[in-house]
Order: sequence, then structure tokens, then C-alpha cells
Amino acid sequence: MRKREGKAMVDKNLAVIVLAAGEGTRMRSSRPKVLHPIAGLSMLGHVLATARSLEPSVVLTVVRHARDAVAEEISRLLPETVVVDQDEIPGTGRAVEVAIAALPKDYSGDVIVISGDVPMLDAETLTELLRSHRERGSAATVLSAVIGDANGYGRIVRGSDGSFDRIVEQKDAAGPELEITEINSGSYVFRVSALRAELQKIGTKNAQGEKYLTDVIGLLKGDNEPVEAIPVRESWLVAGVNDRAQLAEVGARMNARIIRRHQLAGVTIQDPATTWIDADVVIAEDVEILPGTQLKGATKIDRGAVIGPDTTLVDCEIGEGATVKRTDGTLAVIGKGASVGPWAYLRPNTVLGDEGKIGTFVETKNSTIGYGSKVPHLSYIGDTEVGVQSNIGAGTITANYDGVKKHRTKVGSHVRSGSHNVFAAPVTIGDGAYTGAGTVVRKDVPPGALAISVAPQRNMVGWVAENRPGTAAAEAAAEAEKTDQA
Repeated sequence: MRKREGKAMVDKNLAVIVLAAGEGTRMRSSRPKVLHPIAGLSMLGHVLATARSLEPSVVLTVVRHARDAVAEEISRLLPETVVVDQDEIPGTGRAVEVAIAALPKDYSGDVIVISGDVPMLDAETLTELLRSHRERGSAATVLSAVIGDANGYGRIVRGSDGSFDRIVEQKDAAGPELEITEINSGSYVFRVSALRAELQKIGTKNAQGEKYLTDVIGLLKGDNEPVEAIPVRESWLVAGVNDRAQLAEVGARMNARIIRRHQLAGVTIQDPATTWIDADVVIAEDVEILPGTQLKGATKIDRGAVIGPDTTLVDCEIGEGATVKRTDGTLAVIGKGASVGPWAYLRPNTVLGDEGKIGTFVETKNSTIGYGSKVPHLSYIGDTEVGVQSNIGAGTITANYDGVKKHRTKVGSHVRSGSHNVFAAPVTIGDGAYTGAGTVVRKDVPPGALAISVAPQRNMVGWVAENRPGTAAAEAAAEAEKTDQA
């Protein structure tokens, strides 16, 4: 039975348990394993997103190692999650046991159990697993996978009729069992009444001194309860992450899936092998992504934009038809039809208006550059507001820091500044004003004025012959003088 709450359809007969208590020593990291990022989101974040997509009545996440850091991530991503602390008794069986204890006593539905270090497992796969579990009236359904090398995994043993018989752990497998390539993925659906009953029976009398969740499967079979094992359609969906090598492998697989999703939605990605796109990036139709591009965080790209090559954008908004080439940008907004790069550096709070330009070797920060205005090359523009249709000359610097405080520069509309200018903030350059080459602007420039600050040029005739006699320059100057005299 599903109950509509707001816009969501909540399955009141479904609870999801996420196992996130493990230490993950093979990661060799001070960061908890489940908090390592893949495609812009922690592994646990991907798992919680999948859990939420199932629209259960409750999500419970079991924590222990680095408890506070993991709980903080849970609260940030899915605050309605019930955080359950595992005690000193180790094992997946104990983790599920403490989670079940946190459910309402009268809860009588199904429980999906998934791991916080299996980020590729999607809601579609789990929905199909749950559907089959309910249609067959099973007490438990195991999600299995067929892989090439099953070494180290628990094997799914089936009877002669193909029905599920048991799970045999690697250390207990012998003879033909070692040849089995169908393995236990560690994801399950249980009827909660059956799970509650069997969890009370499992103990820690084993080599590891742990409560194993797989023991519940054996107990259910022993009680003649219906148990099924259903293979996942693609084994990589249940790939776990235990070390940095597996982290990279799963990251590459997830990136390939994200790229394919965008390609099928109308995005041209010239070289998927060198393109990396985070899970939350939004890309419209007819965008073209060139090689060597990374799109991260909450970046959003509008229709017809061209991004790359060799570009990294983090939490940026790119307007329709804009081009961004060989650029590093963070928290920047680029307007419709605007142009950025190559070799531009956009720091946070850069806003470039429609049809504007930030060109070669330009750095911007906390600045708004208006419609059609251009900063073509070799400039630093910080803490600045530029009006519409202005042009900032090559080599211009906004000197925004006096050693104690930052100050703002305001450049009006239709301004033309000369090359190699310094705007010593705080300063305002009025609409329609001009500045000469090499000018240091230390005070406000009225609208329509020309500001210059250079001294008159002085030519010292004969200086080279007098001070650098015998040099190539002196000889060239002498020959030029002879030619001029002739």
C-alpha cells in the first residue's frame, strides 16, 4: 500500500536499512570509507539517494566508525534518516538487528538491506528485486551477481531445478562449489517478521567472532521459509569499494553511465574517456563538450553552449550559446552568447553578462561584467562592477587591496580603458570615459573624460653612442643616422 504525502508516494510497507558502520581499513585513509567521493557525491550519498528514490516509509542508517562525521553527512543529505548506532558486537547481522529494533514494534512490511559502499546500485534494480520478492511471497530474497572471478565471495548454491539452496562462504567452499560464479552481492529484501525471528538465533561463534546476516538466510531455509536469489542484470551494479583501486574503477564506471545518460539526452561529448561529469550536473540539449573537460558540483549548462577543451567548471552556470575554452571556473555565471578563454581563471562570484567576453589569461573574482563588455586579455579584475558595452584594455589590473581591506572599482558603460592600466580602488570611472595607456587611476574619472597619468616622453639623443659605444645597438644607430642624412 502506498500513501501519497505531498508529491511523493510513500510505501508504508517498506523500510530501507543502509549499512555504514564499517571502518574500511583497506582504504588507508583518515576519511571514513563511505564518505569518499564519486562523481561529486560521497559513496554514502549515492546510496542514500537510491534509498530515497524507493520512497520507503523510513530509511535507517547504521553507523559506528567515525560516527559523528558519517552522521553529519547523513543529516546534510537526507535529514529524515534515522541514524542507528551499532554497539561493540560486530557483524552485518548485528547491524541489521539494531536497525530492526529502531523500527516501530508494529511494523510488518518488508526491509531492504543495502551497503553504504555499493554506490552503483540503483533504484530500478532494487524496485525489481522488491517486486519479485512480493510476488513470490518470499521470506527473503538475495540479490546475486554472476562474475568472472568469484574468489573471495560467498557463492550462491542452487539445486538441480535451479532454485536457491544456500550461500557458501569462500572459506567453506570446496570442490564444485569453488567453480560457481554466482555470488552474494550483500543486498537483500526480507519480510520483517521472518527477519526479526531469525536474528534472535544467530550468534558470534565463528572465526571472526561476528554476527553474520547470511546466517539468517540459512536459518530461514532450515525453517522451510521461501528464499530466492535473483541475479542482477549487470554485475557492476553491485560492485563494492574496499580500496583506492576499486574506488577508481567504480568512479570510472559511474562516469561512463553519467556520460551515456547525457549523450542519449542530446549532448555531444567528443571524448568520453577524458570527460568527467558529476552526478548533479545539468546539461541541456545541443551542448557540445570537448576533450579534457570536467564538470563538477551543481554546474548547469544551457542549450547550444560549447565547453572545452581542457576546462574545469565547479558550480557554474553557463548561458545559452556561450563558449568556454581552456578555463578554470568556480561559482561563476556566464551569460547567453558570452565567450570565455582560452586560459581564463574565473574565481567565485564572477558574473559575465550576455554577449560579454573574458579572454586570454584573464583572472576575475567577485566581479560583474555587463552586457557586451569585454576584458580581452592579460588582466586581473577583482571586486569590480563593469557596465554595458565597455572594453577593458590589455594588462589592466584592479588594485583592490590596500593591505588591510578590499575595495571595489566601478567602471561605467561604454568605457574604453587603455592598455596597462591600474585602477587603484576605491575608484569610479564614469560612463563613456576613456583612459590613456599606462594610466594609474587613483581618483574618480567623470563621465566622458579622458584620464591620463603618464609623464611627457623625453628622448635623449645620442645616449647609446655615448653610454654603449662599440655595441651592436650603437653600430645600428650610426648606420641609421647615415641613411637618414643621405
